[in-house]
Amino acid sequence: MEALYALHNRISVNLLDYPAPTSSQLENIFRSGLRACDHKNLRPWKFLLIEGDARNRLGDLMAQVKQATSQGTELSEEDKVKLQKKPLRAPTIIAVIADIKQHEKVPEIEQLLSAGAAAQMMMTSAFAQGLGAIWRSGSLMFTREMHTGLGLTDHQKLVGFIYLGTVKACKQVPELVIEDYVERWPS
Repeated sequence: MEALYALHNRISVNLLDYPAPTSSQLENIFRSGLRACDHKNLRPWKFLLIEGDARNRLGDLMAQVKQATSQGTELSEEDKVKLQKKPLRAPTIIAVIADIKQHEKVPEIEQLLSAGAAAQMMMTSAFAQGLGAIWRSGSLMFTREMHTGLGLTDHQKLVGFIYLGTVKACKQVPELVIEDYVERWPS
């Protein structure tokens, strides 16, 4: 697929199925993430590949974190099961992590943005290979409990989960008008 086509036409797909990405497709996705903009070459990213039964463990972690952060309110069995099933919406998940390094010229925000850029590069790489992908987040991913459960250190922050698989169905995305978002400065 031509690069500009992928950049102009990539969409998020939330209905994903098997087959999962192949090992060569995943290698391309990770290689793409490693080419993200990166001030001073700090490489402020880390990726966790979550497949197979590990998705069930992630669902259990999500339910545990929700219970731990619900301020004493008991999580209903229905809500618990719903959370446990979330990671099963795709055969493959990549947790994108900002691995923040102390640097006098590269503040934390730049490193977070670099990790976000890596996620975007990975999303576009998936699309270019004919895969479906969606970047998922939510309030649970910003909790210390989630970070601890994933094994993150104090200098690491979860940026999001990229769900990957074969496109089951996707919606039409409206064409955006460039002039609605671009202004010349000074006007």
